[in-house]
Amino acid sequence: MTIGTEDVMRLLPTRPRLLALGEPTHGEESLLGVRNELFRQLVEREGYRTIAIESDCLMGLVVDDYVTSGEGTLDEAMEHGFSHEWGAFPGNRELVRWMRAYNMRADEEGRPGPERLRFAGFDGPLEITAAASPRQALIGLHAYLSARADADLLPCDAGTLEGLLGADDRWTNPAAMWDPAHSVGRTPEVVRLRVLADDLVSVLEAQRPQLIATSTREEWDRARLYGRTATGLLRYHFRMADTTEGRMAWLLALRDSMMAANLLAVAERGPALVSAHNGHLQRHKSTMRMGGEPVQWWSAGAIVDAHLGGDYGFLATAVGTIRHRGVDAPPPDTVEGLLYARPEDRCVIGPVLGGGTPVPRVSPWFGYAPLDPAMLSGLDGIVFVKDAVR
Repeated sequence: MTIGTEDVMRLLPTRPRLLALGEPTHGEESLLGVRNELFRQLVEREGYRTIAIESDCLMGLVVDDYVTSGEGTLDEAMEHGFSHEWGAFPGNRELVRWMRAYNMRADEEGRPGPERLRFAGFDGPLEITAAASPRQALIGLHAYLSARADADLLPCDAGTLEGLLGADDRWTNPAAMWDPAHSVGRTPEVVRLRVLADDLVSVLEAQRPQLIATSTREEWDRARLYGRTATGLLRYHFRMADTTEGRMAWLLALRDSMMAANLLAVAERGPALVSAHNGHLQRHKSTMRMGGEPVQWWSAGAIVDAHLGGDYGFLATAVGTIRHRGVDAPPPDTVEGLLYARPEDRCVIGPVLGGGTPVPRVSPWFGYAPLDPAMLSGLDGIVFVKDAVR
């Protein structure tokens, strides 16, 4: 059974500028197939033109260049355009292939710019084990400003930035994730970089009329992305060097705030589908245990919802079984159990379920997060897949 846009739109008061489709686990091809089909229908029936995925925002530029202009090859886009090894998933490859084919479908010249599909990564350049160097973002922003802004406003030259940045491996040391002593985030060089990055972003804003007049929309948007990413990464590295008890809460909050800023920029282009874990897209406060202690922070979805209100819609995906991961039929008194009793293999329904108050489901596999019944009030709907198969 196919989940159609008519099933989704009837749950929403208006067509949202950002329609978020969450997933309870990553990499399941059944769920990627549902996402891809929904995006196709949103493009063809509702005028959506962008998909934003929980992947590195700078790496995502490689995919966007490929689908919009054919730069590089599909293999190169999959290898270099995704973080978290998402490029290895067949469902993501099919998405990128289809987007490129759609953009070239009208004629040999391709569709006009406003009609072309766009791809965006909206995560920061972060992995669970480390954070990237801000080199690409800082140098990219400086190069943009050097070519267009008043020279006397620039706080430094590119050589100064390069000298302060040093070798990339000093930034990406995985030991820094758990031991602040291994982080470079509060060294004198990085403290100075934070000031310079802030000055560069200030120039970007102060010179906005001149910069927009001498740039394409793509150049301007990319410069703003560089600015957000440079300052966000430097904040993140600063907190990696933090020795207080609030360190982990800061890191989780900063990651989601970077995600939210990127999503708000995507929303400026027009309607977009957002694909990420349910936990990053929910409207409620996020919680998890780190080192045995509870940590709370506001997710990207909650932040975006606070900005956009009715222009943000959130559908959470729930699954009945993932048998190849040891997740068998759900207990009947859980959210997934109530949905599993329905006859459809796939469906989309509102967040109000009959059958009494559901209890939380316990997952036997760490990679799958069942829907928390307490979160139902923050959903616009539930996309249910009875059996996730390979």
